[in-house]
Amino acid sequence: MGETFYPWMILAIYAALGIAVAAVARQQMGAGMNEFFLANRQLGGIVSALSYAATTYSAFMMVGLAGLTYKLGVGAFGFEVTYLCGLALVVFFGPRFWLVGRRFDYLTHAQLLADRYQSRAVGIISALLCLVFLIPYAAIQLMGIGYLLAGVSQGSVGLVAAMILATVLAVIWSNMAGLRSVAWTDALQAVIMLVSSVITLCFMVYRGFGGFAEFFARMNRDIPELLSGPGLFKFNVFVGLALPWLFFSISNPQVTQRLFVPQSVKAFKQMIGGFLVFGFLYTLVSVFWGFGARLLIPDLQSADLATPALLALPIIPRLIAVIVMVGILSAAISTIDSILLSLSSMAARDILKAGFAAGMTEASELRLGKLIIPILAVVFFVFAYWAAGKSGLAFMIAPLASAASAGLLMAVPAIVGAFFWRRATAAGALGSMLGGSIVVLILQLTGTKPLGVWPGVWGLAAGILLYIAISLFTQAPAEKAEEFIGYLEKNLQKYRFI
Repeated sequence: MGETFYPWMILAIYAALGIAVAAVARQQMGAGMNEFFLANRQLGGIVSALSYAATTYSAFMMVGLAGLTYKLGVGAFGFEVTYLCGLALVVFFGPRFWLVGRRFDYLTHAQLLADRYQSRAVGIISALLCLVFLIPYAAIQLMGIGYLLAGVSQGSVGLVAAMILATVLAVIWSNMAGLRSVAWTDALQAVIMLVSSVITLCFMVYRGFGGFAEFFARMNRDIPELLSGPGLFKFNVFVGLALPWLFFSISNPQVTQRLFVPQSVKAFKQMIGGFLVFGFLYTLVSVFWGFGARLLIPDLQSADLATPALLALPIIPRLIAVIVMVGILSAAISTIDSILLSLSSMAARDILKAGFAAGMTEASELRLGKLIIPILAVVFFVFAYWAAGKSGLAFMIAPLASAASAGLLMAVPAIVGAFFWRRATAAGALGSMLGGSIVVLILQLTGTKPLGVWPGVWGLAAGILLYIAISLFTQAPAEKAEEFIGYLEKNLQKYRFI
């Protein structure tokens, strides 16, 4: 009775605290789309950094990356470090998002593209791509929560029950106070995530191996194949997994929306610096967890069970395991919250309002956005339930996340060109997004990898060629391009970004 009751009691306390935080945030919330979806562009640097970290590093890291390390080795570390390297793009593009977001009142990057290219179709297609390709990425958060709670609770909380709980909480919290409540909760949970995971790593290393020296010695002695050779990944596998991660920060709407919200240049710089430190530490911990699980529990049926199985070992104190469980659960729900908010704002503004109801009032638009949130959540759950029943590398959390991000890569040429190429056209942006996405979908659905190269790489190559070729033969929106790019050229130095 106690073993069954204990996990549910902890989850009930966690849910009650989360609802209390959301209720307090709701009292601080004003009216309008910017307030609900962007916290009125007034988040401080530390909160922005911790919220960015919690949104990005969720079930994927401690469940997915640890599982990928368990199965394939040290190449998983290089794969994830590619994402941190991709933050150089945030240093470069982030200030541009922040500046034009404030100047032209953009809510989403789809709205930015529609205005820059002077084409509603560009915004609609960009938003549709996000809707299609973010479904798997949101679903893996639910899968990670399910694996984690089922493992740590030793079956007291079932896989499906855990996913239902996460879905319901995500809908409640995102609807109560929008980004403000998500950001406030993120800040606390990010600290819990990092501190509890480091403490768990220390318990694993010192109780399981006697110290870091013996831990590294055991890795070299018992699993050398995961430290070199196959553990480094084949080149095409590494590129296929890592390329979407490299551009993640400018292609995923739940991330690009975060580039609009810091309240000042100082807050923006604090967000990026804080996230880099957090990300590197959390990556190391996740990879070490994967190696530790491989040494201590070498015969798991599924690599994605590495973290739950590790937390269930007697060398990890029960209280620490529960705190880690709550931290990862919270971060995963935070990611789902952020995706729900981003996609619902895109559906309301960039698809329905832009395409069918240009005269819609902001109050009606906000009601519509809130209504879309639970509909999307149900779609995420259905996909997660289906994928959780599959097996094999293709349905592991880390590769599934990368495959989802591969489709979002198709917006990268249009995003980069919007900021730098005055000659870029709406036809070029549409051609690159549609053409590249078709290539990705066909190759992913058929399981085809021409020359061993993964779908995302072929799709991005096709998108770049189409973007340049079509733009050279079509008419650019010269006036808007000059206003947009000219504003950036004048203000980047003024705001001391450069």
